[in-house]
Amino acid sequence: MSADFNIQTVLVAPLDWGLGHATRSIPLIRALTELGYRVIIATDGPQEKILKREFPQHDFLSLPGYKIRYSRSRGWLPYKIMQQLPALLHIVQWEHRWLQQVVEQYHVDLVISDNRYGLWTNKIPSVFITHQLTIKAPYGWLEKIIQKINYRYINRFTVCGVPDMQEDNGLAGILSHPVKKPKIPVKYLGLLTRFQAKETSGKKGVTVLLSGPEPQRTLLEEKIVEQAKQQQQPITLVRGLPAATQKLELPFFIQQFNHLETEDLQNLLLESEMVIVRSGYSSVMELMQLQVKTVLVPTPGQTEQEYLAETLQEKGYAVQMTQEGFDLTKAIALSRSHVYRFPQLSSFDKEKIQALLSSISNHRNSKKQGG
Repeated sequence: MSADFNIQTVLVAPLDWGLGHATRSIPLIRALTELGYRVIIATDGPQEKILKREFPQHDFLSLPGYKIRYSRSRGWLPYKIMQQLPALLHIVQWEHRWLQQVVEQYHVDLVISDNRYGLWTNKIPSVFITHQLTIKAPYGWLEKIIQKINYRYINRFTVCGVPDMQEDNGLAGILSHPVKKPKIPVKYLGLLTRFQAKETSGKKGVTVLLSGPEPQRTLLEEKIVEQAKQQQQPITLVRGLPAATQKLELPFFIQQFNHLETEDLQNLLLESEMVIVRSGYSSVMELMQLQVKTVLVPTPGQTEQEYLAETLQEKGYAVQMTQEGFDLTKAIALSRSHVYRFPQLSSFDKEKIQALLSSISNHRNSKKQGG
């Protein structure tokens, strides 16, 4: 690494779109900490609670999230998102101004932004973390327009880090391996997962792992709980609500947790016969890492999750079921009859963060020489 590239303090900021961006930041923050960097974490809400439990020794800055809300019906989701676009663009502009002040005040040397488009600056290098270089859309022409806009923002950063394997289209397929890439260097980091695969003596029970924006998180929870009650089906429900203190009134055969710490959640998943979960990419990474039998239930209308669920089922890695047609008994039977085969994975480690930092240095040096 060149002598003019001296990093001491790193700002890490995950998006608040569900919990996945925060949980996949955990291995990044661990690696940076082990390498001796001072890490400042910028977030708020449930994401802040998760990361403070993992890293109580680090400094935190309050950074408001994008506060995305979904519609109750699948068909209205695109219109709901479009309705929120002006507010989202305002937040992106605001967080860009916020970063300019933070860099000076806290002597930040590097920014790592997980899908927060405004966290770039000309003052210091910045890394944009995303697995969505292709954002799926109903029509090819619309997909190209969205990608052009997406790249316009991504190209403001120094380097793009992709949490996937480079070989064989990785885990995310066309999402992370587009035909056309951004102009800035793209580095494949391997899977960003906080979990470690290990052998377990036996697997039993059905675990339901909920996450994602409202109201769809609650709608799926209500559907699964009602069916479990009617069928008297024992399940363990992890609600994905780290800030919640109240619990649901449930029969004895439904065990519930608002949230589980990393080690407890890992052990529960490893010991489960199957896991019913959203097909969010962070959840997919974690469950593939653990090689757990999985039933994926995409969030209605969220094209990324629908694509991932379909792709992973085609490869035999998981099975899928729509939320509209979800049937707990059928989901359990489908998982038990499916012949799972799990992919060969490459996970993120300290060497990959060092390679990422080296790519930043090389990019800076080539720009100087070119300029």
